Amino acid sequence: MKEMTLRRIADVCGGILHIPEGREELASTEVTAIVTDSRKVSEGSLFAAIRGERVDGHSFIGQAFSSGALCVLTEQEVDGAPCRIKVRSTLEALKDIAREYLRVMDVPVVGITGSVGKTSTKEMIASVLSQKYHVHRTKGNFNNELGLPLTIFDLKPEHEIAVLEMGISNFGEMHTLASIARPDTCVITNIGQCHLENLKNRDGVLRAKTEIFDFLPDDGYIVLNGDDDKLTGVKAVHGITPVLYGLAGTPEECFFATDIVPRGLTGVRAVLHTGEDVFEVNIPMPGEHMVMNALAAAAVGVHYGLNADEIKAGIETVQVPGGRFNVISTPRWTVIDDCYNANPQSMRASLRSLAGADSKGKAAILGDMFELGEDELLLHEQLGTFAAGCGLTSLIAAGERCRYLVEAAGKADPSLRTAWFESTQSLLQSLQEESGKCPLNEGDTILVKASHGMHFEEIIRYLTS
Repeated sequence: MKEMTLRRIADVCGGILHIPEGREELASTEVTAIVTDSRKVSEGSLFAAIRGERVDGHSFIGQAFSSGALCVLTEQEVDGAPCRIKVRSTLEALKDIAREYLRVMDVPVVGITGSVGKTSTKEMIASVLSQKYHVHRTKGNFNNELGLPLTIFDLKPEHEIAVLEMGISNFGEMHTLASIARPDTCVITNIGQCHLENLKNRDGVLRAKTEIFDFLPDDGYIVLNGDDDKLTGVKAVHGITPVLYGLAGTPEECFFATDIVPRGLTGVRAVLHTGEDVFEVNIPMPGEHMVMNALAAAAVGVHYGLNADEIKAGIETVQVPGGRFNVISTPRWTVIDDCYNANPQSMRASLRSLAGADSKGKAAILGDMFELGEDELLLHEQLGTFAAGCGLTSLIAAGERCRYLVEAAGKADPSLRTAWFESTQSLLQSLQEESGKCPLNEGDTILVKASHGMHFEEIIRYLTS
C-alpha cells in the first residue's frame, strides 16, 4: 500500500508501535494490505483485530502471523505478537488510516447514499465511468463505518476514481463516513421510509443522509433525485447548486427520460436527455426506478467528461449485483432474487417490476421489513394493500410483521391466494415438504424479498436448487 509504512500508520492512528529488537527496519516497511479477516491475511499485510458481537479478532492474531502478517493492529497486549501497533480502538484506528490512505492516493471520490437504490446506482455509475477510467468501487455491502475503510484499503495505484457507497442507520453516522471518504461528488438517490426506528420520519432521514455534504469541497458536485419531494428542497450546499435528474422532466431537471418502454424482466428501454445529448438506452434491469439510476449515472458521467456513446455503453453493460433483482431461470419457475434488503419503497418498486413479468403466474414471497419504528405494522398493512393491486396470483409471507401484510392483502383482494408463516424456517420447511400450504405453480415468476435479517437467501437456495 503506497506510503503506508508501519511508522506512518502508527502516527496516523495515535498508536504505539512495538517491533522486535534488532528489526528497526520494519518501522519503514510498507504493508501490502490491511485486513480484518484472518483468512485473508497475506505476506506482508497488517491484520486488524476487531471485537465483534460474536467473534473477537484478537483470538486470531497467532493465526495471522502464521499466514504471513507483518504486524497486527490490536487493542490489547497479546502473547505471540512480536510486531504490533497498540491502539485504544481498532475500529477508530482503521477510520484514521483510511482517511490518510485516501489522501495519499489522491483520486476523485463519488459518494452515493439514499434510502433505496444505492447499490444499483453505484454499479451503474461505476459501469459508466469504467468506459473512460480505471474505477474502484464498493463491493458487496461494505458501506458502513467498517466496510468503507476496508473498501478504501483496496485502492490500487492504477485506480483513477473511487465510487463509494455509504449506508447509515442513525444520525451522525454519515458525518463520520463523509469525514473518511470526503467525496468530491455526492449522489443521493431518494429519501424514503427506512431506519425510522432511529430517524423517526422522512425529515429525519433527509437530515441524516445530507450529512454527506459536510466535507464537500468548494468545487464539489451534487446530484439529486429531482422527483423526490424532500430532495427538491435542497437548493444549495456551500454555494453549490445541485444537479437534478428525474422522470418528471421539469425545467429544473438537467437530466430526464422520455419514451420509457418496459421490456418485462429483461429490462427497460428509455430515451435519456443529458443536456445537449439525447440518446436511447436499453437498461438490462427492469423498472422505472432503474431509469432513475441510469439518469444519476449519466449526470455523473457528464461531469467526469464522458460522451453520450460512453454513457450509453456503460449503462447497457452494467452487471446486476447479487440479491438485487437478479432474475434466475430454472426448469420449474423463474425466481427474482431481491432478498438483500427491503423497505416500503423498495418493496413497491420490486412488486411493480414483478407485475410486468411475462408469465401467467406471478407470486411474491415477502418477509418482514425491519427498523421502521412505531408505524411498522401500519407500513406492512399498507404494503399488503398495494401488493393486492399488482396482479399477483399468490402472496406468501413470513415474519410476525408480515401477518398484517397478508391480512391487508386478503381484505383488498379476497380472490388472492395467500399464506403466512411465523418464520423463515417454517416457510422453508413448507416449501421443502411441498405440503400445498405454499400456493406456487410450475411456470410462476416468483419475487423473493425481505429485510436482510430474515435470511431469505435460504429461500433462494431452495427455489433455485
